[in-house]
Parts: sequence; structure tokens; C-alpha cells
Amino acid sequence: MIRAHTVEQVRAAEAELMARLPDGALMQRAAAGLASAVADLLGGVSGRRVVLLVGSGDNGGDALYAGARLARRGAAVEAWLLSDRAHAAGLAELRSAGGRAIQAAPRSRPDVVIDGIVGIGGKPGLRPNAQAALAALAGVPVVAVDVPSGVGVDDGSAAEPHVVADLTVTFGTHKIAHLADPAAEASGALHLVDIGLDLPPAPVESLQPDDMARLLPRPTPSGHKYTRGVVGVRAGSDTYPGAALLSVAGASCGLAGMVRYVGDSTPAALVRTHHPEVVGAGRVQAWVVGSGSADGAAAHLHDALADGVPLVVDADAIQHADDVRGRFAILTPHAGELSGLIGVPRADIEAAPLAHARRTAREYAAVVLLKGRHTVVAHPDGRVRITTSGTPWLGTAGAGDVLGGLVGALLATGLDPYDAASVGSWLHGAAATLAACDGPIVATDVAAALPRLVGRLLGQSGP
Repeated sequence: MIRAHTVEQVRAAEAELMARLPDGALMQRAAAGLASAVADLLGGVSGRRVVLLVGSGDNGGDALYAGARLARRGAAVEAWLLSDRAHAAGLAELRSAGGRAIQAAPRSRPDVVIDGIVGIGGKPGLRPNAQAALAALAGVPVVAVDVPSGVGVDDGSAAEPHVVADLTVTFGTHKIAHLADPAAEASGALHLVDIGLDLPPAPVESLQPDDMARLLPRPTPSGHKYTRGVVGVRAGSDTYPGAALLSVAGASCGLAGMVRYVGDSTPAALVRTHHPEVVGAGRVQAWVVGSGSADGAAAHLHDALADGVPLVVDADAIQHADDVRGRFAILTPHAGELSGLIGVPRADIEAAPLAHARRTAREYAAVVLLKGRHTVVAHPDGRVRITTSGTPWLGTAGAGDVLGGLVGALLATGLDPYDAASVGSWLHGAAATLAACDGPIVATDVAAALPRLVGRLLGQSGP
């Protein structure tokens, strides 16, 4: 599991560690990791040209000390000073290693730029001289120190202007900006350097394959279709029958023991034809409601709520989310659907998905799965898991219907809403990646890849 901490948590851990270390030792640890990562990116150091963009904070110091290490290994290193308060000891170290300070653009184009403009304590945005420096070096690969300068470290925002890095080298722990979009998209590839921090529980996490092996339900030797969980699907309509097929396809991935379908005659006939294992109305352990239900969404939600079981509220049913406040429910909006629910412009939600998912989870007392490039799963108590699995090919019609069915199946097996939403989101993205190995995909390809993916995950963890 990847854990992402706040600036306050990191600062406290750094202060505690520095009290036990010789002066400057922590910065040297960071600089050593940064220099090593840059060397790996370059494929060698000798003869390479490196420009450091140096602000007034500790990130500038990290960059200067790393630059000194690279200079001693044969790189030509120049520090473009963007403040008259550069880290004095780091600058002296760079000069003693053969590097030099400059006040304007370098004469020769470098092989890499190291962004040490501002660190985790900086405010979003960049000053004009930093913007000018980045413009002068446009097209050169950028390595960010800790976070790309100018992004919102604790909220994942990325108001212009900000650095867009090819690689971000971070220290001690991941920061929330590394996982939460749109800042995460500016971080590029991530490299974590262990500097020995002792950290508290993280408010933001990202599940990984080993977490799937731990959290995924497994059938017991004496299990049967009822003990493994029964999921009900109320989706589709005579107007949108395909949504029923896709929701059922996600629910029928094999994780639950049985799938029931309740809906209009046209989608019901299609479901019987394409999924003969799916049965009709009866007792369930979870409901999936809303995808393609159109005007019937409110009635379907009302009937599902009467059963008193956990439910996934998807698509057309989301506009009726007031009815599920405080229930064991998962709301699964994309930014447009969330905009309609909470009355916030879609662009504002896309600029700060973490904040809006958290707000909605708190206000509706339900888990919120806000779909996006990095899907945000927010618990009402403030905890968040962010999904980083997936592929751009997943942006295809009906993929969300498959996700809703999958999450419902996990709910029916007994996972709590927070685990069901975050595990389902990760599996959905990973299945799309697996299916897309040979090129473009459609939603049914994602559903078809789920059993193969789950088999691989469980096989890796033993019997």
C-alpha cells in the first residue's frame, strides 16, 4: 500500500528525526537519493549538463547538495538562483565540487533540469522569474524535488502556473499531491527515497496488488452460492437496455455466488440470453441501482432500500442520493453527476476532486467513489483511497456500468463499503490494463478480464 501524508505530518516527523541526527545529515540523505535518481534517469553522469532551479527553501538546498554530488561524478552543473536567499552551505558545497551559480539562462541546453524552486511548504503557483526560467528551459526533462513546484501539496490542486515533472523524487513518504489529481498528473513518475522518518497513519492511501490478495474474498471449501453472497442488479430500462447487460457483466465476475436481475422486459430478456446463470427477484446481500434506469431510478432505489442491505447508487439513481443518507451505501458519480448532486460546476470538481469527494462523503454519510483518471474513494470519516491502476483506454462508454456491478458483487461478499469501493475501483482499472495489452478496449472487455485478473492476484498469494 502506498501511504501519503500531509505537510504537517511530514514536518513533525522530520523535526523529530533531526533532533537525533548531526546537523545537515537529513538533507544529505535526501540529496544522495536525489542524485542517484537523476543519474539513473540520465543513464550516466560524466559529461552530462545539469541545471538546478534553486529557490530559497530546503528543496533548493537538496538540489544544491545533489548537484555537488553529480558534479563530483563528472557532470557540468549550474545552479540558476531564483532567490537571493539560496541555501548557503549547499551553494558552497556545489562550488567546491566544481559547479557554478548563474543568474540567467545557461548558454548551453542541459540534459536535465532539477526543480528545487519551492518545496512542500510552498504556496500554489509560481513567481514570474520561476515561470521565465521554466519557459527558457522548455522541452528539457524535469526532475522535481519532493513535489512539482507550484502544486497544492495537501489537496492535489494544480492551479497554473506549476512545474510539470517527468520524474518526482520524494523523501520519507509520498505526499497527497503525488496521488490526487490534477497535481498527480504533474508529478510524472515517482521515486521514493527512504530517509528514516517515523510517521503516523496516513490520511490518504493507494491500494496495490498485495492489498488485493489480502482483501479479495475467497470461497471456503464448504461454501455455496448463498454463503458466497448474492448481489442484485436494478439497472437498465427499455430505453437503455445495454446498461443492464454491462452492470450484470461486472456483477457476474465470479466473486459473488449469485446475481439476481430485476428490471424492464427488454433488458431482462437480454440478460437471460447473455447471462443464463443470472436469476430473478429474491433475497440479496447487496443491490446495484441506477445505471441506465432513466425515469425508473427513483422507484428502483425505493424498492432496494426496503430490503435494508448495502447498496451501490450509480448513474441515474445518484440524483436521488438524499434517500440514502446515513445508509450503508456507495455513491459512484463522475464529475458531471457529482456537479448535479452538490451544485458545484464540473470544472471546479475536476480542479479539486479530493476535496469534493470528501465533502460529499461527509454530507451524505456514505462512501463516495468519484470516478476519474485517479479515482477517489472517500469515507465519511475523512479517510481516502486513491486508485492509480488503469489505462487511458478505460475512458470508454459503459465502463462505469461494469464498475458498479463489480463493486456491488464485492459488497455482497461481505466487504464493507469502503473496502468494496476501493478494491472494486482498483480491480476495474487493472482489468482494463490487462485487457488493453493488445490495443483498444470496450466495456465488455473489462468485464471479461476480471476473472483472469482475480485468478492471477489470488494465485500470487498462495492457497
